[in-house]
Amino acid sequence: MKVIKQMVVAVSLVGISAMAPVVRAQQGWEKVAPGTMIAPAEALNSLLSMTEIQMISLVKALPADKYGFAPSAAIFAPGQRTEYAGVRTFGALVIHVAQANYALGSHLSGLKPDIDLTLLPKLKYKDEIIAALEDSFAFDHKAIGTITNANAFEDIGGRTPSGATIPSTRSTQAAYIAVHASDEYGQMVEYLRMNGIAPPASGAPAPPKK
Repeated sequence: MKVIKQMVVAVSLVGISAMAPVVRAQQGWEKVAPGTMIAPAEALNSLLSMTEIQMISLVKALPADKYGFAPSAAIFAPGQRTEYAGVRTFGALVIHVAQANYALGSHLSGLKPDIDLTLLPKLKYKDEIIAALEDSFAFDHKAIGTITNANAFEDIGGRTPSGATIPSTRSTQAAYIAVHASDEYGQMVEYLRMNGIAPPASGAPAPPKK
């Protein structure tokens, strides 16, 4: 039992240290007393902000000349089995998140993006790709802001990756925006590490700007 308790403490400390950069970035947020009832939109926007803060710092950490990088068998040891055919470049992965943000936010709120989404895949440069990602998160915060106590758990319909229709409320759709971005964030971390760069959330110093 003592060993198990020690393991739990160790895992907890790792989780706390990983979230440290996010906590520092959120120190300006208004503090509320424990037990305070928080509006659904405020709670869900806070959830999204945690993912957003980590992702924006990560995409800024990779040098511009690496935005065309995609994993390939060539970077692994000879004889090691790998399959990366058709894998996205880092820049394309960031654009994918922006596209998904707009699609999911629009679905949950009915709001229409104020940009031409067909232009997103044509973006090439780091600064414009990051700007598009930031704009997509801003759109999602606005979309989540339409969630109220009355409609938070109203079914708006959803689909599984296989195309099956499933129940999905405005709140679950809002949470999924953060879930999807977090999944892609995990992939982005590997792109950075393959290029010898530790993600900012690890507490490592940022690489020199290029």
